[in-house]
Amino acid sequence: MATSYMDYTLPTTQFTYDVNQNQLFKKDENNYINSLSIKQLNTLGNASLLDIYLSTGNVVEPHIHQNATELVYCISGSAVVSLINPFTNELLNFPINPGQVANVPQGWWHYEIATADHTHLLAIFDAPVPEAIFGSDVLRLTPANVLAHTYCLDENKVKETLAPIQKTVFIGPPADCATQVSPAAENMPKPNSQPNAQPYVQMQYAPSPEHMYPDPMNPTYEHHPNAAYVPSETGYMPYSVQRPFIGNGWRY
Repeated sequence: MATSYMDYTLPTTQFTYDVNQNQLFKKDENNYINSLSIKQLNTLGNASLLDIYLSTGNVVEPHIHQNATELVYCISGSAVVSLINPFTNELLNFPINPGQVANVPQGWWHYEIATADHTHLLAIFDAPVPEAIFGSDVLRLTPANVLAHTYCLDENKVKETLAPIQKTVFIGPPADCATQVSPAAENMPKPNSQPNAQPYVQMQYAPSPEHMYPDPMNPTYEHHPNAAYVPSETGYMPYSVQRPFIGNGWRY
């Protein structure tokens, strides 16, 4: 969408930019991210992108974009784009190769893992300056005692486990990770078994009764974690309100 306030007669009007000149993050020579937003190209309008380079086993850490949808396009190499569908509580894994895309709706938790060296991804957003909330920031900024109390965990173990996370990770594992190894093939995300499954379709398995709990948005509907939604006889309609986001976000 073009910007309506842009005066295209001004000498400051920009029509081109070298994305290589705006590096968002660099882990090493093979793993880094360049970015482009309206801050670098003032005629860009309602669009932006990340230019992502990864080697095998490196991960664009789990995060959400609270103000934008993300379209991930594979230029070279290969990767698995993983996301959690908040309406079905399913973890979906989508392998992409050159010329293929995976779409991540606005506000959905997701991450990308490279499955080949020299992987080059282009992440395209429908926002002039995309925002992000990263998993590393959620973990390091939430007090350990709150996590321990909330999830019935040992506070000392939580502190010990999360102590190495001192800043936003962006691309993991961190360069100084003592246990860093390339994930074995069997540990990589498996492709989604039902890539074309529609919401509210019964899965091949059913959760046990103890894993069922009421849907607060509709008390007459039973919510099955890790399974697709199934409409009740009373007729369940999808959520009509957006879920709130926590945090001020992060801009680049």
